[in-house]
Amino acid sequence: MELDARKLGILKAIIDEYIMSASPVGSRAISKHEEFNLSSATIRNEMADLEELGYLEQPHTSAGRVPSDKAYRLYVDRMMQRAALSDDEIKLIRAHMSAKLDEVESVMKQTAQALSAVTNYTAMVMPPMLAANRLRHIQLVPLREGRALVVIVTTTGFARDAIIRVPEEIRSGELERISRILTERFYDCRMDHIGEMIAKEMSGELYERRAFLCSVVEAIERKMEPDSPNVQLSGTNNMLHYPEYSDVNKAKTFLAAVEGRNMLYDMLKRASKLEFSITIGNENEDEMFKDCSIVTATYQVGEEPLGSFGIIGPTRMNYGKVISVLEYMRRSLSEVLSADQDED
Repeated sequence: MELDARKLGILKAIIDEYIMSASPVGSRAISKHEEFNLSSATIRNEMADLEELGYLEQPHTSAGRVPSDKAYRLYVDRMMQRAALSDDEIKLIRAHMSAKLDEVESVMKQTAQALSAVTNYTAMVMPPMLAANRLRHIQLVPLREGRALVVIVTTTGFARDAIIRVPEEIRSGELERISRILTERFYDCRMDHIGEMIAKEMSGELYERRAFLCSVVEAIERKMEPDSPNVQLSGTNNMLHYPEYSDVNKAKTFLAAVEGRNMLYDMLKRASKLEFSITIGNENEDEMFKDCSIVTATYQVGEEPLGSFGIIGPTRMNYGKVISVLEYMRRSLSEVLSADQDED
């Protein structure tokens, strides 16, 4: 059986209708579409064929049909049209992002809130990965005897610190000198290259401090991954407003899934390798998200991908709207982070 142009048109109409109504779609509703000019009986036959092909499902014997995950995948790949954002939606995003955001955590929080407010779905945002950031400053701060604080600040304002041991012969003045040398020589170097670059310097001016520099490198590399993966969430309860989640067990499963921040962090980290990704229903690896669709986008500074963010919603998600929102937001977020870098 062939999926011809008429079947494709009918399937698209059913998906569009179901996204808006959340109610099974019958042949009578589709026959009213002027572009088809077909009887209810003809539409019914075509819907039966689409069901046989695996694109439609019938939840109840006497009910209309609903799209399957296979139908949504076809829709996203071949039929979806991106929706233009309204002036009010753009203003809402800008209102969240226009405030002076001095800390990366504030930027991530505002991004999540803007995404959930505009889409009415659940938003998740991963902070910039330290490994993909570039160095702005390294400072070795003397603490109590035999200890120093290594403070790492990146060009996006991302800061990390770690405590290391300091040999007795290295005084505060020497720590300041090493800090200055490291900052001058490795400014704008990717953080995941810092260790290798410092190792090369150990044969030059800093050779006599090579053992100490090894401990600095180890401290930096330990901080490449956060101790507890952090994901900013917003709009978790938005999903409970959709009829799909009126079932208590389904709602509990979703809430439990988004509480697992490690799971979301791993998901977003994998997504950072792609400009956009869309996983629908059973395409999701974790069973807890089998009733959801997840759309993610990657943000960057210049050509450097830094992290990702995304939307979790029901499989009847308004994909065209979500993709447009994520595209606008990835540009806005990249501009905010780039502006922070330019002010340095």
